[in-house]
Amino acid sequence: MSIYKKILVAIDLTEEAPQVLNKAVEISKAHGAELMLVHVVEPVGYAYGGDIPMDLTELQDQLDKAAKEQLAGYGEKYNVGKDNQIVTVGRPESEIHRLSEEQDVDLVVVGSHGRKGFQLLLGSTANGVLHGTVCDVLAIRIQ
Repeated sequence: MSIYKKILVAIDLTEEAPQVLNKAVEISKAHGAELMLVHVVEPVGYAYGGDIPMDLTELQDQLDKAAKEQLAGYGEKYNVGKDNQIVTVGRPESEIHRLSEEQDVDLVVVGSHGRKGFQLLLGSTANGVLHGTVCDVLAIRIQ
């Protein structure tokens, strides 16, 4: 019996995403686990603190659409079906916590830049995911 049945891979859609995905796919194959890809788009209003008196809906919609297209490309490359590709809007840590519980995930895989100093071991998102997820979390070191 496998330890992991469902693995959620949270990626940031940068050129570093394949480093995280390649390891997640290996783990998924080794355990015969279902793989889910997740990207969290932060609300545009967060960047401006809500201080801009304009409607940012169209910009947010464009970001969501672009993220879905990129995630679909990764889904195709890594054989992850559309039902297991999720783009959501919110704070990455909170959304990953929510999805991992809703989807009954056994393992969350995230990338980590391994910064020094304040973010000594994990990036802020990876650290936030670790300190609130009820399942195992694996941080993949980004080279």
